[in-house]
Amino acid sequence: MPGESFRFIHASDFHLESPLGELDMLPAHLHQDIVAAPASAAKLVFDAALSQKVDFLLLSGDLLHPETAGPAGISLLLEQFQRLAEEQTPVFWAAGTVDDPVQWPAAIALPENVTLLPKDRVEAVPVQRAGRTICRIIGRSSDGRTNLHVPGFECGSSELYSIGLGYGQVDVNALAEGGCDLWCLGGRHQPEVLSFEEQPLGIYSGTPQGRSLTEPGAHGYCIVDVDADQQVRITEAPADRFRYQSLHITAAEQHVGSDLKQLIEGQLTRLQHDAGDRNLIVGVHVDLHPQTLAAGLIDSESLLSWARDQFGRQRPAAWVAHVVLTAPEQYPSSWSEEETILADFLQVANTYLERGGEDISLLSMTEEQPNTSATVTALLGDVSVEKREQILQQATLLGAELLRGGKPNWVQQS
Repeated sequence: MPGESFRFIHASDFHLESPLGELDMLPAHLHQDIVAAPASAAKLVFDAALSQKVDFLLLSGDLLHPETAGPAGISLLLEQFQRLAEEQTPVFWAAGTVDDPVQWPAAIALPENVTLLPKDRVEAVPVQRAGRTICRIIGRSSDGRTNLHVPGFECGSSELYSIGLGYGQVDVNALAEGGCDLWCLGGRHQPEVLSFEEQPLGIYSGTPQGRSLTEPGAHGYCIVDVDADQQVRITEAPADRFRYQSLHITAAEQHVGSDLKQLIEGQLTRLQHDAGDRNLIVGVHVDLHPQTLAAGLIDSESLLSWARDQFGRQRPAAWVAHVVLTAPEQYPSSWSEEETILADFLQVANTYLERGGEDISLLSMTEEQPNTSATVTALLGDVSVEKREQILQQATLLGAELLRGGKPNWVQQS
């Protein structure tokens, strides 16, 4: 027989103790926004719960570390819980590893509408609306494992719609064997919906606010609608105030007469248009074409300074975190054909690159620094195999620019 239709919001990984990353300096006009971003994004989750008039809110882990988030983080969470309590909206919280329940201050009681699930057992909680049970939450807080232990949930068979609430990494096939109708999970910062047999089965809502360039794109929370026939509709809603993005200029995009700044400007403008009123933190990567090098000196620091002046001082801002230049596989042929120090340098560098840098040792150079500890010296001198080629390419590009008269900024002023 048809069940009850209902709506809820799923969110996770607030990390109120964690600031935004990828910032080597803070633009003055964005100071307050940057500091407030994690809390602002979290507050939007509760704003949505009230405006959408949801039946309940599910939170799956890593909301905050009580000690490192401090009184401000705890106060924010309690204030938002209380807002929902005034509207009699229940909150179910499965803690992760950061917000381990044992770390919550014993002297601070949670509002009655908040159920903090235990970490030592799975608990089944019926959700009531107007005196009727509309579904049940089957969940537990993390016991410290990296992966979610699905067999421990024992969803079983029930006429009630069952939602598994937990924290950790899991495979969708394992979820399918768990028996719950839907799983709301935490522990991943990127949003993802896990489907089984073309139906949504698991939801990682992701963090409401990204923290680094490894967490690109929109972040927020999920609005979930379940109809009377148990059909699920998931709507991802953004909450981030700063959005991380990567911008990549390929060698193929750089044709004769093209301006590198124009290419970067075009992509930054498109990213800003897509982000709307949100600020951006952008990593710029340029695969240099030989023709671009031949046209003139390329200085990553100058490009960085230009991009920040052009796009980082406005509101909303597109703040460029870094500009990484990748050397071409082949340098302009004219550079190697001349009888110059540059030609000799490129020949030697190419020899090392062909060998993958296997016979390069930097230990003798690091030992020339008397104030460097033995540990640091060893780490600098023993470059991993995975990074040797990348470092060689960067060193070759730097050497070529120096021999052509470039004056790179060794230390960026902030």
